[in-house]
Amino acid sequence: MIQSIEGETSFQSTVLQSKSPIMVDFWAKWCAPCLATAPILEELAEEYAGKIDFAKVDVDANGPLAAKYGITSIPTMLIFQGGQPVQQVTGYKPKQELKKALDGVLEG
Repeated sequence: MIQSIEGETSFQSTVLQSKSPIMVDFWAKWCAPCLATAPILEELAEEYAGKIDFAKVDVDANGPLAAKYGITSIPTMLIFQGGQPVQQVTGYKPKQELKKALDGVLEG
């Protein structure tokens, strides 16, 4: 399951205080590559259930949050661990490439 984040407080409790690594998808409704990435992230959320959490942030509704993390193009996926971003993937990527990023964080 991918959790939708609305605002700084939700981001704080869901992402920054997460005990597990968490991949955050910064996206927008009008972004075609974002819409193409969404089903891949849904599959990954199922495959990595219990190991990595998943969340998404609509950059139109959460502009200050996107700016805080330097999101200048979407989709951008940031993987957080211990409240810090440890990996970034920008643009549409095939499932294998996203898996490589996730596995890299798990193997740490």
